[in-house]
Amino acid sequence: MTRFAPLALVAALAAAAPAFAEAEKYTLDASHSQILFSYNHLGFSTSYGMFSGFNGEIMFDQANPAASSVSVSFPVKTMLTGWQERFDHFMSPDFFGATEEEMVTFKSTAIEVTGEKTAKITGDLTLNDVTKSVVLDAVLNQAGEHPMAKAPWAGFSATTTLIRSDFNLGQFAPYVSDEVQVQISIEAQKAAE
Repeated sequence: MTRFAPLALVAALAAAAPAFAEAEKYTLDASHSQILFSYNHLGFSTSYGMFSGFNGEIMFDQANPAASSVSVSFPVKTMLTGWQERFDHFMSPDFFGATEEEMVTFKSTAIEVTGEKTAKITGDLTLNDVTKSVVLDAVLNQAGEHPMAKAPWAGFSATTTLIRSDFNLGQFAPYVSDEVQVQISIEAQKAAE
């Protein structure tokens, strides 16, 4: 009978061990989430545009960030340029030829933790009906209770560089830079259970 004692001990220890934490769902705070993009215009200036007010979700595993994931989507026509004629040109056949339904989507496929608060997030970006793998250099700005909402909150920032001709948006390159710098800043709140 004593020969079964080690098995009983292992079973008891396993039952007593704390369960592994799982990723928790966070939804983006649309009022504090922006994607800023910039590009060189003929060597004379840097032009900027933005997407804001979009929705998405993060499955956030704070104990094991590599097990987290993110997905975001928003209409191309929510682009903000600050100048109507530029917006109209971007939506024309020269660039997007966008319909009201055309979406930009990003879905992570892997997360490599690179530091205490940094990671490389690889994912599939669909833009202009082309899907390419891109890597975001991401930073966890802060995670904790939101001082006003009194709920779990998280803030992230990320950067990447896109080659617009990869997405069939290369009109006027190289005079207007083919490289587009992207800066992302988002807040997300833990979803109600």
